[in-house]
Amino acid sequence: MSGETQREWTLDDTTAPDRLDRVMAQLWSDLSRSRLQALIREGQVTVDGAPALDPSRKVAAGARIALVVPPPVPAEPAGESIALAIVYEDDDLIVIDKPAGLVVHPAAGHESGTLVNALIAHCGESLSGIGGVKRPGIVHRLDKDTSGLLVIAKNDRAHQGLAAQFADHGRSGPLERAYLALVWGVPERQRGTVEAALARSLHNREKIAVAPEERGRYAITHYELIEALPPKEALASLVRCELETGRTHQIRVHMAHIGHPLLGDLVYGSGFKTKANRLAETQQAALKTLGRQALHAAVLGFEHPRTGEFLQFESPLPEDMAALLAALRG
Repeated sequence: MSGETQREWTLDDTTAPDRLDRVMAQLWSDLSRSRLQALIREGQVTVDGAPALDPSRKVAAGARIALVVPPPVPAEPAGESIALAIVYEDDDLIVIDKPAGLVVHPAAGHESGTLVNALIAHCGESLSGIGGVKRPGIVHRLDKDTSGLLVIAKNDRAHQGLAAQFADHGRSGPLERAYLALVWGVPERQRGTVEAALARSLHNREKIAVAPEERGRYAITHYELIEALPPKEALASLVRCELETGRTHQIRVHMAHIGHPLLGDLVYGSGFKTKANRLAETQQAALKTLGRQALHAAVLGFEHPRTGEFLQFESPLPEDMAALLAALRG
């Protein structure tokens, strides 16, 4: 990537075991410890050639630490007039229906035109600052090409209350998140659970992969078969997915792991091009028009952080996924 820098250091024989982030802060004092922690969690650090995603992991004598520092981006995003599909808004939060193609927050390569830029223009200075200047108000996120419901905090109190619910992922609290996905093939069981740890791929830093528990982060996805498509050929299916954890690309990787990658997912479903050739011309055309992974955040429910009221929102399939679903039904 243009503008990025790479650093590497091998700890000498006298180094005592210590936290990775603390050791790195001592090695590279020009970077704050919080910045280093963020880079670790983003997969920009390896230890002895393997991705290290936990800032608290211990490293000791002889460890080889490599760091990739992305190119700098402007310190504060500017407000931009970008239309938002607002589902709900009050003094504490705002729920929007994100279209596919909209990046949530600024990052290298996407310094403008993001949801955050739109929110700054819409909400002014009221957004929660907990997420930092790059992510004001952002409690959770969706991939650029995933559409659907997002809640954003407009003050720190709301951010803390919502973040606690998302951290729990509905295990003991009220949070509800459900996605609709079009996947290749038809799962053998009506309902199932995928439990597999996830980590940055050792072969491609842009991808997430199923990994051994000691290297990856615990991840669970529950799925339910809604409909086999087309009815006779059953080349694909509509499934509903619920997350018990919230890892990067979780649904996409987990469904591919069990042999049912998402339609349109060129990253995790590229091996299913031959199956796409078995679709009718109208179905192939609808899939080409989709041009993204067929994933939509359809249901979002949570407890209002101030009033305690349970709020639930539903988003119908956007036009591109609805058109593909209709074509697959025949």
